[in-house]
Amino acid sequence: MMKKNVLISGGSGFVGRHLTTLLLAKGFTVSILSRSEKQNKENIFYYKWDVAKQFIEEEAVLKADYIIHLAGENIGEKRWTAKRKAAIIDSREQSTLLLYSVIKKSNKQLDAFISASAIGYYGAINGQEICTETTPPENDFLGYACQKWEDSIDFIENLNIRTVKIRTGLVLGENDGFLKKLIPLFKYRLGAALGTGQQYMPWIHIDDLCEIYWQAIQKNEMSGPYNAAINDNTTNEIFSKTLAQLFGYHIWLPNVPAFILETALGEMSKIVLTGRRVSSDKIEQTGFKFKYTILKEALKDCI
Repeated sequence: MMKKNVLISGGSGFVGRHLTTLLLAKGFTVSILSRSEKQNKENIFYYKWDVAKQFIEEEAVLKADYIIHLAGENIGEKRWTAKRKAAIIDSREQSTLLLYSVIKKSNKQLDAFISASAIGYYGAINGQEICTETTPPENDFLGYACQKWEDSIDFIENLNIRTVKIRTGLVLGENDGFLKKLIPLFKYRLGAALGTGQQYMPWIHIDDLCEIYWQAIQKNEMSGPYNAAINDNTTNEIFSKTLAQLFGYHIWLPNVPAFILETALGEMSKIVLTGRRVSSDKIEQTGFKFKYTILKEALKDCI
């Protein structure tokens, strides 16, 4: 029997690499969309695409049974100038529409189209409300960007293809993601809470996130948005104290004042100075069980 194939956009990124390993272990072949020429490996096939030029090697889509769409500019990499904001939205919207155009033209019937989204959908604000998948998007840049991203996925749903949107929290992984920037500071006892420290930080371990994607492949009843984050009321202060403890000390530095971060990062400082609580009930109702539910254990695994 031929192995089923999963096409991943953004497959060479943090989540994509871990997901590829999991899918290969589950007996799939994996195709990866890449901007540069790469050599195929055992059960991994590379195809070129260029979203800006709206170019894609169509065979990638034609041979896929599932598409997992992770591609998009990193929101935390550069200051949010008007140009950068446009690039963040376009990279998500235009890449989805490029995949859509091939699926529609070829009348390709996928088993499912599973896309990343983010809890940024609920906005860069602080508050006590616990956001569920029915909470409307916030009327700010993050909310708008995520809404545009998800709206573009609806074009694919309209082709009678099962679509799933994984609204992801802060992903914890070894030497990668946002921990890559934090760990050197905390290791040398220079870690501190940010702003008031009371902003929530809904997090998820990389292994659990990959398992959620795997669940979305397996369960035909899964469709629409799912929050992928632990609802344990972790604040930035709790997160910082826990990370410091794992390096064997108590935080001695005062909180980094908000105005310093605002000066250094501009509007992008909202990523670290704000955070909402989110509910994980919907994903858990599918039978999914998080392996990492305790922050300290999750962080220990990443260090």
